[in-house]
Amino acid sequence: MKKHFVFIHILVMSFVVLTGCNSFEKGEIQKVGMLVENSVSDQTWGNKGYKGLVEIKEEYNVDVYFKEEMKTQQDVNRAVEEFSAKGINLIFGHSSIYGKMFDNISDSYPDIHFVYFNGGYYNNDNLTSLNFNSHAMGFFAGMIAGEMTKTNKVGLIAAFEWQPEVEGFYEGVYYQNREASVSMDFVNSWDNEERAIQLFDRMNAQEVDVFYPAGDAFSFAVLEEVNKNDKYGIGFVTDQSHLGDHVLTSTIQQVNELYLLAADKFNNEKLKGGYYTFDFQEGVITLGEFSPEVPNSFESKVNKDLESYIETGLLPNELGDLPNDL
Repeated sequence: MKKHFVFIHILVMSFVVLTGCNSFEKGEIQKVGMLVENSVSDQTWGNKGYKGLVEIKEEYNVDVYFKEEMKTQQDVNRAVEEFSAKGINLIFGHSSIYGKMFDNISDSYPDIHFVYFNGGYYNNDNLTSLNFNSHAMGFFAGMIAGEMTKTNKVGLIAAFEWQPEVEGFYEGVYYQNREASVSMDFVNSWDNEERAIQLFDRMNAQEVDVFYPAGDAFSFAVLEEVNKNDKYGIGFVTDQSHLGDHVLTSTIQQVNELYLLAADKFNNEKLKGGYYTFDFQEGVITLGEFSPEVPNSFESKVNKDLESYIETGLLPNELGDLPNDL
């Protein structure tokens, strides 16, 4: 079936419907909506949510809708009211900011289930928080950075200090290379590319030679600078191996899989309100393809440690393994 797109521009907002066949006989899903802070065309976080929405449409043959530039409570209130009038009964807020906004209005829409991502403070009977447990993701990125640095100086450019992958990255570097130092700085935004590049330039001048840009909207720009300056980098959220061999691997969040998982539970009346975390064990976090710059012996070591973590839930430093046990 072909996808039909209808665009209605309201101020800075866009309202889009992807039509299915409106067959409501299967399970509980009727129609599905999604709100995003910025754009679904950003090729990073927003686009991954869009792909998840499209997969729900294809799996359940229902209409799905999305609105972009949803940043305020007023935006959310208006969008949810429109969604409700259209018979939407499952709404995804594709950011942590939607937790409080959904919590403020969810009681008024008992027939709608609200889902948001990476924010654990708000949940109730029809409000669910889905979270990527990204500590381990950061740890394996740190291991790789610690192994591949030639100057014993690695850099983390993160969006915010509270991100779990920040501590994980530091632990992974220290586990793999006790001689390496970690430079950390924070953009304090998910999408400020200009500041991220400024931080890269500062670290690059200090002989940092492996970078982990832990912010989906600016990771691409930082990794382009990595290539230009003949340094190494590790991709974030999406598989960025297409940028070249200087990208050692990527720490990938399979957002579409989490969308489908939530939809399946909802469709089978098993999606409960609450706070839930997902990790490598559920297949929603993975490592991407390794660069040929990474020695085969070390790639095997990382894969072995990752398999152990999936099986035991314990990272290599928690098992007491030595980093050079190849």
